[in-house]
Amino acid sequence: QVQLVESGGGSVQAGGSLILSCEYSSNRQCMAWFRQVAGKEREGVALIDTGLGGTLYVDSVKDRFTISQDNTKRTVYLQMKSLKPEDTAMYYCAAGTIWGRCRLLGSDYDSWGQGTQVTVSS
Repeated sequence: QVQLVESGGGSVQAGGSLILSCEYSSNRQCMAWFRQVAGKEREGVALIDTGLGGTLYVDSVKDRFTISQDNTKRTVYLQMKSLKPEDTAMYYCAAGTIWGRCRLLGSDYDSWGQGTQVTVSS
């Protein structure tokens, strides 16, 4: 398994920005961010496919969030802009390897970070 440590969460007002970071012990094909609100299902937010290339976003964050990776720092970032109250959640970094293209499906990932809380107030 990969060790993952998230940071960068916090409280912001609607319209604000945050950058989440995820330091990893080793790279995997699929590096992703998920989020979860207490009592609700976990939701895939964004992924970067380091094997086949490319990124994928859930519709609700397209054009507002950007996922990127710096292999020299072993870090995956999630830049979040124009934040909305509905973005409030615990954000988790995840890593996994599958055959084919990466997906925003939690069961594809076998390594998870401890999470970092993002709170957006209106």
